[in-house]
Amino acid sequence: MSTSAGPRLLGPAEVRSLAAELDLRPTKQRGQNFVIDANTVRRIVRESGIGPEDVVVEVGPGLGSLTLALLEVAHRVVALEIDDVLAARLPATIAEFAPDQADRFEVVLADAMRVSEVPGPAPTALVANLPYNVSVPVLLHLLALLPSLERGLVMVQAEVADRLAAAPGSKVYGVPSVKAAWYADVRRAGAIGRNVFWPAPNVDSGLVAWTRREPPETTATREEVFAVVDAAFAHRRKALRGVLRALAPSEVVDAALTAADVDPLTRGEALRVEDFARIAEGLQGRTAG
Repeated sequence: MSTSAGPRLLGPAEVRSLAAELDLRPTKQRGQNFVIDANTVRRIVRESGIGPEDVVVEVGPGLGSLTLALLEVAHRVVALEIDDVLAARLPATIAEFAPDQADRFEVVLADAMRVSEVPGPAPTALVANLPYNVSVPVLLHLLALLPSLERGLVMVQAEVADRLAAAPGSKVYGVPSVKAAWYADVRRAGAIGRNVFWPAPNVDSGLVAWTRREPPETTATREEVFAVVDAAFAHRRKALRGVLRALAPSEVVDAALTAADVDPLTRGEALRVEDFARIAEGLQGRTAG
């Protein structure tokens, strides 16, 4: 067993002191709400299921509240931060609050939606308080970019958490639900109150946990399947036969739906990701344009 001291976590006083030092005005544009409660970040780490073997990617580490809690448990943490002021300050915070773990931490100044690689050993987990305005595209981009990710837990706006974890037939089932299901089994893992943040957001937050699984077996590419998903939900109230005409002529759509054993009058919200994959397969090479 290691005899090194664990990290000290940030509380409200430390967060405000760091913010004052950096003359920080949290911006809505970047969805900046900093966690000021040590119990909350410990709970996020616990719910994520990470262990001492894990290489964790964190997005939007901010002042380092969750980063320090991750370093208590994980083998290594790579944090992607878009804000150059925050990215520049983070190593000093880690060195001060987690001196024994500082060599297992790296910060990358990058936009998580556009990043094309993550330095160091292949990451095994994604744990993050995602910026709420871009949470879904960031999550889907990293799932696609990093096939080595086995599991993860993200904090997002409560209604986005509901959407990501929704099952077919649910009112909130839609594009994010299906695309996330391509990569992983997704579930709601709890709610987070507003008072654990500074500044307090005007929306509730939810935790979403996921475990990687193989995508559906299909000859269609992910892009082809996702094009069908996008078309199916472009007009939620319309039947598949009508909305898929945006992708292919009616007779091709009808043949694809028949081959996929899907009623042409069904709506997208009734289908699982496997159904979309079968439809995409039927449309392969026969799309319009």
